[in-house]
Amino acid sequence: YQGAMTDLTKALQIDPESVIAYFNRGNPKSSLGDYQGAITAYTKALQIDPEYEDAHTNRGIAKYSIRDYNGAIADFSRAIKINPGNAFAYNNRGSIKSILKDNNDAITDYNKAIEINPQYADAIANRGLAKSESKDYRGAIADYNKAIEIDPQNANAYINRGISREIINDLPGACRDWKKAVDLGNEGPTEWVENQC
Repeated sequence: YQGAMTDLTKALQIDPESVIAYFNRGNPKSSLGDYQGAITAYTKALQIDPEYEDAHTNRGIAKYSIRDYNGAIADFSRAIKINPGNAFAYNNRGSIKSILKDNNDAITDYNKAIEINPQYADAIANRGLAKSESKDYRGAIADYNKAIEIDPQNANAYINRGISREIINDLPGACRDWKKAVDLGNEGPTEWVENQC
């Protein structure tokens, strides 16, 4: 990343109003965990071009990473306003609403993301999690089924489907899901398998 950052610094010396250079400075900063530095870079890009959808989306991710949930929601909402077909922004905004226990609005956002991209397994699984949080366990299981159908390697969908199955007293189904998640490399449910299966 250091070579890229050096090149971007040189590009900004040549053209201090380069939106792309500021945006591209934010990406490696975010990847390296320098979320505040990424936010600063994306903000500078947005000062030059306030309609830069990807800068709003990426700044929203960086804000989410530092738990500035309201700021992240604002950025995802702005990205959606610029491009109403941004399924990724709907999914991420829904995830934050779930964290904030606003499951009905989260489900609305996930529904929109899925309407835009019916094969968006993460949005479908996230909607399942929000349904589970709302105690709609059978609806959650249906979503996890669909997410797993699209992405059979999604260990988290197996784990969460197993939790919903356990809650509705389907321990054999829960155990199958947790074992599958472990087989996929997620060691999280190992203790559950050992103690309950």
